[in-house]
Amino acid sequence: MHRTARRPCTPTRPSRSRRRLLAGTVAVVAALGPAACGTADGALRSPSAAAPSGTPSPAAARPSGTAATTVAPVPGSDAVPPGGAGSPAAPSTSAAPPRPTPSPSATTASPAPTTPGTPATPNTPAAPTAAPSTPAAPPPRPGAGTVIGSTASGGRTVALTFDDGPGPATGQVLDLLAQYHAKATFCQIGRNAAADPAMVRRVLAAGHRLCDHSVHHPQPFAKLPHDKAGYEITAARNMIVQAGGPGTEVRWFRAPGGGFNADNEQITASLGMSSLGWSVDPRDWARPGVPAIVSAVQKQLRPGGVVLMHDGGGDRSQTVAALRQLLPWLVAQGYAFDFPAA
Repeated sequence: MHRTARRPCTPTRPSRSRRRLLAGTVAVVAALGPAACGTADGALRSPSAAAPSGTPSPAAARPSGTAATTVAPVPGSDAVPPGGAGSPAAPSTSAAPPRPTPSPSATTASPAPTTPGTPATPNTPAAPTAAPSTPAAPPPRPGAGTVIGSTASGGRTVALTFDDGPGPATGQVLDLLAQYHAKATFCQIGRNAAADPAMVRRVLAAGHRLCDHSVHHPQPFAKLPHDKAGYEITAARNMIVQAGGPGTEVRWFRAPGGGFNADNEQITASLGMSSLGWSVDPRDWARPGVPAIVSAVQKQLRPGGVVLMHDGGGDRSQTVAALRQLLPWLVAQGYAFDFPAA
């Protein structure tokens, strides 16, 4: 077989212009870097197409903050941006400069990371304007301004109190209270207690409590001189304790007609008693009629109230008849029977 001899490959020295073209091509490739490498189909990738997924484009990385791109918070929205409650809150005007807001062309780009070690600025709402404060009242002096008009437990409770006994109606009142398992406080006149110690002991045996209501029921009580007021309060307390027997406690003093003042309140406190007022007064002492007594209690009573009635000092048949209606009404209204606060 005839073979043709191959000519030896002698490198051809490129011309000067070709060398310049090759040098320029190498410089371009070096400037473009790997992004200029050919793909499988021979096409060149642009630098933006060669960026890895999730990397913001130059437009996305450009911070906004101009008047055209800054989103102002909607009034009443607590500065929550349009992204919703889960989006970062806009900083307050007194905080550091706001974070860059993504431009419309970069809505799919990842948010720019915060600088490590720099805490995010919370959105602190403006503090409400404080209302003018009212100067606090000075504390009452000992024994003054301490008249009680509420129950010990509060809530839906009521304290029934009966003044001026023991009297002819006291036994009937005790019978009615026992029917409804109700407890009450009896504010007794000292000389009446001394005249009927058996009734005082019956009151205590039934689980009721006692209150000092002076010796002679003088009025106006608040006008009494110090020595006279001291006698009326102290002597009545001693009479009630003696009538009730050993261990008798008298926890309150009720001034006749509610005539309290700083002086007699201090006397009361010095004897270990509390000054007892009331919050409901049906004026049963004036005998206005049973319907009027019942209606007054029902209209005036509020939870925790103290009701003033009378079991002595005259004819108390209207009070007994009114109590016969009031006790089942109180139970139906959900009231529990309590003693006054002390």
